[in-house]
Amino acid sequence: QLQLVESGGGLVQPGGSLRLSCAASGFTLDYYVIGWFRQAPGKEREGVSCINSSGGSTNYADSVKGRFTISRDNPKNTVYLQMNSLKPEDTAVYYCAAGFGLWGSSWLSETSEYDYWGQGTQVTVSS
Repeated sequence: QLQLVESGGGLVQPGGSLRLSCAASGFTLDYYVIGWFRQAPGKEREGVSCINSSGGSTNYADSVKGRFTISRDNPKNTVYLQMNSLKPEDTAVYYCAAGFGLWGSSWLSETSEYDYWGQGTQVTVSS
């Protein structure tokens, strides 16, 4: 069974950090673009960051630039999202997704580019 599983979410105070993980089972992530998306209550799902198959190219939403870092460890079949200087507005369910195709700017925003999705992990930033 092809699966993506997110972990690492939780409750953190403003200014704190979390590292999310996205692990694949049933297939290798080596050739896939991986994206992180988030969805807050009452809002649409939005792209946070994405990374190409080699890890050499990344893209970030303006709202997280300089605070979040995406990376991948292909031998471990895992992609990470390091989130620093967290703000209350970062509160959301975070999803990872995998898609196959040529790298381009659409990967950050277009959910239709992705073939596989995880179940999501809750991130809550609150004092």
